Amino acid sequence: MGVALAWTVCGMPDSVPLLQTAVDRTETMNADAPLAHLDERGLVEACLANRPGAFDLIVERHRRPVYQLCYRFVGNHEDASDLSQDVFLRAYRGLKNFRGQSTIATWLYRIGVNVCLNRLSGKTLAVEAIDAREFVDAGAESPSDRLLRAERGARVRAAIRQLPPKQRAALVLRTYHELSHQEIADVLGSSVGAAKANFFHALGSLKRLLESEDA
Repeated sequence: MGVALAWTVCGMPDSVPLLQTAVDRTETMNADAPLAHLDERGLVEACLANRPGAFDLIVERHRRPVYQLCYRFVGNHEDASDLSQDVFLRAYRGLKNFRGQSTIATWLYRIGVNVCLNRLSGKTLAVEAIDAREFVDAGAESPSDRLLRAERGARVRAAIRQLPPKQRAALVLRTYHELSHQEIADVLGSSVGAAKANFFHALGSLKRLLESEDA
């Protein structure tokens, strides 16, 4: 805001030194500000300036959704943990290329989808039939109810893993991570129309897969 105001008030070619002074002041404030108070752009700049703890904060803020994305792609905790580490390693190496045209979360999802699809194309993955975390905070459910719920969750996850890659990505990002169709398009590098089509085709395919199991 300070930069824009300096430019508006001065507004003449000889005001450029004042504009630069405002820019320098903003950068100094970012350099001195506590990391937790920085916006996304400021945090990226702090990482590029090698401020201790800056990238750790990005990991802390985003590791859970990145891990969940990977888990829903591959279906087991060991591979999901390895993949999420790979996502952050690639993000760290490529941070200089982050332009701020999307959020950090969307950028990490894009890396995560690519990492997961690469792994899926080159390796047969073990699949955990029941996720133990399904039983956490189950409240007053009986053991049999908890088991049935876990089994239903396992069936859905297994069916999702049978979807074509982009349909799977669109379904996971929309349903579990609540991304908009525009954000999904940004992640997949497609049009919004293609993102919507992938999502709705995924819903139809998932329904057919689950109905075929019940038949």
